[in-house]
Amino acid sequence: MNVEEERCLWCKLSRTGVNINLYYINLSMANKFLTTIIIIVISTLSVCKRSVPRLNVLFIIVDDLRPTLGCYDELYMKTPSIDLLAQNSVVFENAYCQQALCGPSRVSLLTSRRPDSTHLYDFYSYWRRVAGNFTTLPQHFKNNGYFTASVGKVFHPGKSSNYTDDYPYSWSVPAYHPSTQKYKMAKVCPGSDGKLHMNLVCPVDVDKMPEHTLPDIQSTQYAVNVLKNMSMNRQQPFFLAVGYHKPHIPLKYPKQYLDLYPLDKVPPVPNPTYPSKLPTVAWNPWTDLREREDIQSLNISFPYGPVPGEFSQLIRQSYFAATSYMDDQIGILLSKLHEYGLDNNTIISFVGDHGWSLGEHQEWSKYSNFEVSTRVPLMFYVPGVTSSIQSRPFSNIKLLRDTESKISTVQQNHSKMKVTNHKRTPVLAELVDLFPTLAELAFINEPFTCPENSTFDLCTEGSSLAPFIYKTSFNAMFKMDNLSKSDFSKMVAYFHEHEIFKNLANKNAFLKTAAFSQYPRPSDIPMEDSDKPCLKNISIMGYSMRTSKYRYTEWVNFNHTSFKMDWSKVHARELYDHNLDSEENNNLAGVKQYHDLVNSLSHKLHLGWRYAKT
Repeated sequence: MNVEEERCLWCKLSRTGVNINLYYINLSMANKFLTTIIIIVISTLSVCKRSVPRLNVLFIIVDDLRPTLGCYDELYMKTPSIDLLAQNSVVFENAYCQQALCGPSRVSLLTSRRPDSTHLYDFYSYWRRVAGNFTTLPQHFKNNGYFTASVGKVFHPGKSSNYTDDYPYSWSVPAYHPSTQKYKMAKVCPGSDGKLHMNLVCPVDVDKMPEHTLPDIQSTQYAVNVLKNMSMNRQQPFFLAVGYHKPHIPLKYPKQYLDLYPLDKVPPVPNPTYPSKLPTVAWNPWTDLREREDIQSLNISFPYGPVPGEFSQLIRQSYFAATSYMDDQIGILLSKLHEYGLDNNTIISFVGDHGWSLGEHQEWSKYSNFEVSTRVPLMFYVPGVTSSIQSRPFSNIKLLRDTESKISTVQQNHSKMKVTNHKRTPVLAELVDLFPTLAELAFINEPFTCPENSTFDLCTEGSSLAPFIYKTSFNAMFKMDNLSKSDFSKMVAYFHEHEIFKNLANKNAFLKTAAFSQYPRPSDIPMEDSDKPCLKNISIMGYSMRTSKYRYTEWVNFNHTSFKMDWSKVHARELYDHNLDSEENNNLAGVKQYHDLVNSLSHKLHLGWRYAKT
């Protein structure tokens, strides 16, 4: 069966209102139903034509977003729009970035190459010139006939994307950036002294802001216009990438969102002290926060601080409020996707580019290999797979802008969602997996695995998560009881007669045994540029491996000219047992009884990602 026939089959199934996650059904399970049910031919299956519209893609990426969301069991969070998306998606509970810094992470996930292949560990080089003319995720869709557009922060702007966000390679039109983003470092934050400051904590009155708006509001408005235009031109599928800035610092957001998080209800940092066995090379001195006037007024010592407890709570409160503000923008976007009739033929991918420390280990911001910096939210909505096409889930968006009247409703909806949402998977995932996953879900050519030392334009250093999306969705059908046995049996019979069923049911799903991240340092002790060292100053690289049970990290010599590590020159090691220490407070690497485990994990780390899947 060719690609067009596969799309035709998808169309047929869509019109029945039955999910197509039967692709990955277990045949022995299906036969239990087939033994007792008479198969009835569904007449609508003959209606489909060859000119089936391809699935669109809405790619949402959020800056500095850790999985502090209602759908990740953070019950104090008010994120109803993302939670609703999660309820109709497959949610990956253990997804990791490849480097906890915006530029390197985004280039890595958009090229599906790891930082040691892109040669980007900072913001100051363009991968096409220094590493290879690698095809990007949007470029691949563009090359397959899609209209591609970038709104907000998708690539990191500047030199790392050739000052054009990689246009015209990746995008059909020049990328859009909100005009008010230029005030990121401006004095627009009202202070208690009645003056405006360049603060970290910055709740504002939007009407008093420059241009009377904020960057993410502008990005939403622009993206909505793109959707409206595309809804009037159904001849060409689209790949629309929308990048939201918040909750990236400054924590600037409409002040009413503070009402969602009374300060006395903000959960405190569970582990706010410096771990006694943490090697100094691993420390992130959060220099970006120190540039802000409200932080400077605290006279915090460099490099360890700490931030005073009361102000720590203010930062956390504003991070949560900024997240809810961003959630509302996503809610507006999804509601318009529904209004324009695009929600039943658009794949939605939602992801954070890396995590963010919120006072854990006495640290703030990203810039490390800790779990809180590398773990990200990741989910995929596929109409007819993760949610029934007929359900039109985004017709019921709950916005938080009227906070007083909606907090209780949001909490009730969230509690109900936790009971009913079974489409979650604990399998390890990496952001380099996004490219092959979206290609497979959209039925366009999947990139093959890159050979070692490859300069191929189109290949991947990840693997497709689509098999897990289909299988997780299929399993959830029974738990949610949203499909009758009769309809189920009819579809099983139909698939049984088609080659696509056999092919997809038997397709290999590469289960990762580890996810890999890394972070560079200029020295063994914290310095002013430890967070964001330029390539020429990088002398140490921390390579980190997260398995289902452990996080193991080695800090080793790194040659910034050859881009090679020297495993024989180890500066420090870290080992955390997540079964006993999920907060990564107790470094076990130097404990005698863990010597053999350290050697075993070290060997696997040196072998790398190619040998970390089954």
